[in-house]
Amino acid sequence: MKSAFRRVLNDLPKASSVAADGLGDDTGLLDAYSKAVSSAAQRVSSSVVNIEVFRQKGAAEVPAGSGSGLVFTPDGFVLTNSHVVGHANRISITLLDGRRAEGTLVGADPHSDLAVVRVGTTGLNSAALGDSSRLRVGQVAIAIGSPYGFQCTVTAGVVSALGRSLRSQSGRLIDDVIQTDASLNPGNSGGPLVNSLGEVIGVNTAVILPAQGICFAIGINTAKYVAARLIRDGRIVRAYVGIAGMTVPLHRRMVRFYRLARETGVMVMSVEPGSPADKAGVLSRDTIVAYGETPVAAVDDLHRFLSEGQVGADAELTVIRGTERLRLKIVPSHAA
Repeated sequence: MKSAFRRVLNDLPKASSVAADGLGDDTGLLDAYSKAVSSAAQRVSSSVVNIEVFRQKGAAEVPAGSGSGLVFTPDGFVLTNSHVVGHANRISITLLDGRRAEGTLVGADPHSDLAVVRVGTTGLNSAALGDSSRLRVGQVAIAIGSPYGFQCTVTAGVVSALGRSLRSQSGRLIDDVIQTDASLNPGNSGGPLVNSLGEVIGVNTAVILPAQGICFAIGINTAKYVAARLIRDGRIVRAYVGIAGMTVPLHRRMVRFYRLARETGVMVMSVEPGSPADKAGVLSRDTIVAYGETPVAAVDDLHRFLSEGQVGADAELTVIRGTERLRLKIVPSHAA
């Protein structure tokens, strides 16, 4: 019996042979991960800038903070956070190659914590913008910033959650926020969150230190819309309905039964008392599937529909409540 047992032990593969055969050895996977992060950072880093802001204090000009930004057009438009540049008297931009340039505030939107700055210089590299609606939990996320100028900092992690809500400094909830465990260094606010292909998927905006460094980024689809309006008008005027929501998948049976045009909708997480949505009878856990005759597949859709032209205009929300489809009359008001 003992000799038979020894033969079985001798026949087992040794740890060294397992590693040699590539079984149980993560070296290759780690190397591929490192290369993906390094490659993505290299693609985007030349588009990341350092931003220093100054305010007037009496007769003197004093530093008032710093952050990061992202060049997203070849002609010098830079995307960053509103809380970084929103109240600056002067904005100084430092490029990765060491060049300095003065920035002009095009517009800031405190409700989404996004702002656009124009840099009057040439030879800029613009980053490729991705599609935040295609993100999946567990996907690699890389946070890049330029907190001091002349260099970039890079941290990597994964997309921890999607559809989060984050209250902006204006008091309004920012919906459809990306949660990631890619740490944000001081001064990285306004810098890009990118995927493994080097495509920008979000704009880093906040970190909750007591919660093990959980970090948040505004989805790039929201940022594209806000930036376009700021460039065109210098500000964003919004209609207001008074809900916080997140994008959710719809059950296939529900989609087929009601012949819905999309397979996702916006679940209402909360309704502000006295708001247009409250007056219309919208309840928490309702799922919005249409605004007027237009399908609503994501929170970004609602952001686009609630434009200045909708203020005071009669509209109709189509919601799924349980298994019932309801059409609710609503009159959006002017956002505060």
